[in-house]
Amino acid sequence: MRILTLLLVALTSSVCTAQPQRPNIVFILADDLGIGDTKCYGGDQCRIETPHIDALAAGGLQFTDAHVNASVCGPTRAAIMTGRYPWRLGKALPGGPWGFVGPRFDTDTFTIGKMLQGAGYRTGYIGKWHLGTQMTTIDDKVQHQTNVDFTQPLKIGPPQYGFDDSFILPGSLDMYPYAYARDNIWQGEVTAQKGWSAFNRIGPAEKDFQDHEVLETFYTETESFVADQSEQPFFLFLALTGPHTPTSPGKAFQGRSKLGVYGDFVMEVDHSVERVVAALKAKGLYENTLILFSSDHGAAPYAGNILQATPGQIRLLEQQGHYASGPHRGYKFSVFEGGLRVPLIAHWPAGILAGQKCGQLVGLCDLMATFAELSAAKLEEHHAPDSISFAELLRDPASAGHRTNLIMQSVGPMVVRDGPWKLCLCPGSGSSDAYGNAPTSAVAWRDAMQQFQKTPEWPDLVKPPFVQLFDLSHDLHEDHNLAAQHPERVADMVALLRKQIHNGRSTPGPPLKNDVASVNVNQRLPDFVRKQLKK
Repeated sequence: MRILTLLLVALTSSVCTAQPQRPNIVFILADDLGIGDTKCYGGDQCRIETPHIDALAAGGLQFTDAHVNASVCGPTRAAIMTGRYPWRLGKALPGGPWGFVGPRFDTDTFTIGKMLQGAGYRTGYIGKWHLGTQMTTIDDKVQHQTNVDFTQPLKIGPPQYGFDDSFILPGSLDMYPYAYARDNIWQGEVTAQKGWSAFNRIGPAEKDFQDHEVLETFYTETESFVADQSEQPFFLFLALTGPHTPTSPGKAFQGRSKLGVYGDFVMEVDHSVERVVAALKAKGLYENTLILFSSDHGAAPYAGNILQATPGQIRLLEQQGHYASGPHRGYKFSVFEGGLRVPLIAHWPAGILAGQKCGQLVGLCDLMATFAELSAAKLEEHHAPDSISFAELLRDPASAGHRTNLIMQSVGPMVVRDGPWKLCLCPGSGSSDAYGNAPTSAVAWRDAMQQFQKTPEWPDLVKPPFVQLFDLSHDLHEDHNLAAQHPERVADMVALLRKQIHNGRSTPGPPLKNDVASVNVNQRLPDFVRKQLKK
């Protein structure tokens, strides 16, 4: 059993001299927000005004080497919720497409909600869920677009994963059903068929549901949740639906940004911080509330000022001087930093000094262990096996921290970070789509196979030219593949990955089993590569 203690805060004139009480915790997670979409990270290469996010950073701690565990939303959210690398989890339970997806993991899974409930916190979840639900159907078959009984409650939703209060959209803003569920009860009359710009996925919708009203609805729910709190500490997970497509800013934000509608939507995301801070101050809870702000991965390459999803249009914003990925290469879905490195801001007046930055490596999978330490929750040895607390960094950002390596992935291919070194177990972007990451998996693998000049065997696929090694301390844009020059480093990092797969954990403790029968270090190889491999 890991007995985790309360965070001790240094005695300074800027921070309360008494040891802080267990803080309330609000975690705000944006959807598809690039690290360069905020002024405090993007600087002169950000053409969007984000005053409230910037103020949060100026009044607290800004992490500069924070990462998600996947450059796509579902796995990222699973890692946050469980403190486990997402590839350890089994397949999602049966479900339909988009927001009809089945539960990502069983209800007996230990989650961040259950942990904080056990520590005496009131837990709330507001916003995009996308971890799967089980819906009541009219034919007792697997849920899909035409057989859900929206007059009956969800059988599995946030309450089954440790949340006392919940108000959710099942999937992303462009993923039907377009309807809210409060504590597993569908809201309104889900009798319409609607779709929105970008991909225009038409499906079941609540008759009055409007895409441009969603963020405002979530802000209002957040204010109600905070207003209802009393002496009990609370945890709120606020999962925004912006700036994920459809790019649908509320009426109050339309035309606000000089960059265009994409900038308008990011400004409404920035407004989330303003609303949360105001609600906390109105309730007298601001000083002892830890607010964290982040994103589930990098910006989508198909997003921008053209409302229809358009391959590579994020580069049109770059032509206007706005770089959603900041100084990094790549976007959502890729193995590159533009898809995996995210903003992470921590603000806690009673426990964090203002105006600090931290360059230590952290992952969003670390939130569970960090919250456990701050809340005095107890984690058993088999809980959160890939979560490492960064509570020490909140107190002293210059300290070494405890994380030295991190496993990530794109839509399939694995990524290993070890100190400044980053190993991508694929050639190219690791993205199979044609929406803007280059080179795509198919192109990169064909080039690598041609360069190899013979039929590869499985062991060859973890060596050049099939892998990429970057030294981020000297090559932040990942332009120089050093795999051929450092074969020993490549071998060591592959061995590290294999060890963490085999042990079922990356933290100290007895070995655990992954939910899946086996995990291959080479994830989602193109079919033409598999067919050519020697058995």
